[in-house]
Amino acid sequence: MDGLAHTAVSAAPPNVPVANIDEAVSQQFGLRGTYASLVSERDQNFLLETGRRQYIVKVTSSAEAKIVSDFQVAAMLHLEQFDNLRVPQVVRALDGRLFGSVQHAGKTYRLRLNNYLAGNLLASVPLNAELMRDFGAKLACLDVALEPFSHEGEQPVLLWDLQRAGELRALLGHIDNATIRGRVTSVVDDFEALVAPRLNTLRTQVIHGDANPENVLVDPGDRRVTGFIDFGDMVRAPLVFDVAIAAAYLRSEDARPLEFISPFVAGYCSVRPLESVELLLMFDLVRARLATTVTLLYWRLSAREKDDPYRQKTLEGETDASAFLATLDRLGRTAFLDELSQTLHR
Repeated sequence: MDGLAHTAVSAAPPNVPVANIDEAVSQQFGLRGTYASLVSERDQNFLLETGRRQYIVKVTSSAEAKIVSDFQVAAMLHLEQFDNLRVPQVVRALDGRLFGSVQHAGKTYRLRLNNYLAGNLLASVPLNAELMRDFGAKLACLDVALEPFSHEGEQPVLLWDLQRAGELRALLGHIDNATIRGRVTSVVDDFEALVAPRLNTLRTQVIHGDANPENVLVDPGDRRVTGFIDFGDMVRAPLVFDVAIAAAYLRSEDARPLEFISPFVAGYCSVRPLESVELLLMFDLVRARLATTVTLLYWRLSAREKDDPYRQKTLEGETDASAFLATLDRLGRTAFLDELSQTLHR
């Protein structure tokens, strides 16, 4: 697997003292307040409260190329023109620039700010079919908005990119549970045999790349999706990946494994219909995302210190991924696609 992909994830996030960040933000953005640390995989993030407003302050990892953060900011600026989408807005520095900088221990880090979007996370509310249809429709609206967008940094090297799923094979040795390792190996085999040969035939565009319930905002009153946050995994990839990635987190009980996935996909297709080949690959793409989650979980156990905050958060939130992968394997590709087809044609 590409060393660059390993570096971005295995490297510890920046550890710049809050005092340095406070001074830099005050001088360059004219904002001062209290800082609360936020757990992040690659960057050092804070919630800044100024008394009147809240902001996300991001100190970009030195392992990330500048063109990647340029790409992310450019995409967010592009999305600001769409009134039907609620996404974080870029906060410019006092001199009009999109980025600031902060120094620590002889290194200079890129500094950027977004406004903070208030709202409940989808992860914090009970799921039902109506909410899932709305989620699917809203993600489709986001993808429609991103369709014409392009940027020279749109192909970052990401371990989470499903286009790289075949490369998980190099990390399978970190999975010390033989049953789980065998299951993930089967997913990689299926991806290489069934998905990889079709990748060049699929519609591609810039996608969010990580519409998991921790990155989706919901109005607790009318139970509607109100916005999307965290655009750090954006990439140009097959459109259907955005749907499959989100679907992999809509996990339900063994008796009804597609209880939430089916209405979610139906909601997506009500705004932007998926092509037959895209639907045909959905089973293997959902499994590929789950396999990626499981593999990187085990790899991270050895790649990061035991007290690493992101490692702990992942352990707490993703241990059910292998269980859901087993559930889908028991269901099987044919039953998965038949139930999905029935839902779409009702």
